[in-house]
Amino acid sequence: MDDKTRANHPVLLPISDEELTRESWKIFQIMGEFVDGFERLAHLRPSVSIFGSARTKPDDPLYRLTEDIAHKLSNAGFAVVSGGGPGLMEAANKGAQQGKSPSIGLNIQLPHEQHGNAYQDISLYFRHFFSRKVMFVKHASAYVVMPGGFGTLDELAEILTLVQTAKTRRIPIILVHSPFWEGLVEWFRNTLVKQGTISPKDLDLFVMLDEADAIVGHIFAYYERAISGPSAEERSKFMEL
Repeated sequence: MDDKTRANHPVLLPISDEELTRESWKIFQIMGEFVDGFERLAHLRPSVSIFGSARTKPDDPLYRLTEDIAHKLSNAGFAVVSGGGPGLMEAANKGAQQGKSPSIGLNIQLPHEQHGNAYQDISLYFRHFFSRKVMFVKHASAYVVMPGGFGTLDELAEILTLVQTAKTRRIPIILVHSPFWEGLVEWFRNTLVKQGTISPKDLDLFVMLDEADAIVGHIFAYYERAISGPSAEERSKFMEL
């Protein structure tokens, strides 16, 4: 190999035995997170996963709205699951804890921002985002998506993709506070649909709502229409998660 070819050739660095051992042990960490999550959440049905910004302050109207939504869902019989952190996650757990049903936090270990809030009846801790995201989806009867940043958008894209590709059963996906979301939805409609990267019917996978009572009512109405329960095909897909 001449010098010119060598300069453009990627250098593959050797992996030490210590690095291989560390990577192997990560598999057991991930397995442990899944097992703990499945065991502790399996009997907490129905539940609603609520997402939103970690940076929203308690005096923000969106904090109070999230708290109200979670409180009403809790009193309606839904366990409420949040990311366990501050901001709108805290509001969700706080509202849920004031109600009749469990308040659950799926905490992620981060170098900044994330610290567990004080309103969790059940707390789980994750090192890995992907195993945490499986827990959000696995037992959720609905997704309530408040305004947020990249993490919230990631969770929204995750559930939309899983439902769109039939990798999970269809559930209500509710975008709360239309002034925040309508620009994104317009981009979906005017760019993604027009470019053919999604289908027009994919816009029916979610709704935008602004009031707590309307959100609870939408979830109940959805399941009243599906009172016969999931089909055999839907149950099979759900088991694949």
